[in-house]
Amino acid sequence: MTSLTLPISDEFKNSLKVFMWINWSEIAREEAIKKLIFESYMRTGDITDRQWEFCEKIDWHPVDELPLKEEFIKKLDKIKKEKGIKFKNIDELRRIIEK
Repeated sequence: MTSLTLPISDEFKNSLKVFMWINWSEIAREEAIKKLIFESYMRTGDITDRQWEFCEKIDWHPVDELPLKEEFIKKLDKIKKEKGIKFKNIDELRRIIEK
């Protein structure tokens, strides 16, 4: 297996020591794999079965990295501006829903 060395400042290295239980090599490896999968997905619009297994394992998908569509943002903004329904207890909520 090949090894990769990344230069970091002493200050940054000291701040990472707080998290001694974290396997930083595994974090870097996963992030590199995610980047490769994302670039492949952007080129082809598809991912392989092996890539899919990795994505499932870490609960991530390349579309998670894509920006939100403008139409979706507008829809969210519209929902934010709508007046909510206020109720005092669960029985009152049931009455509102059953109308």
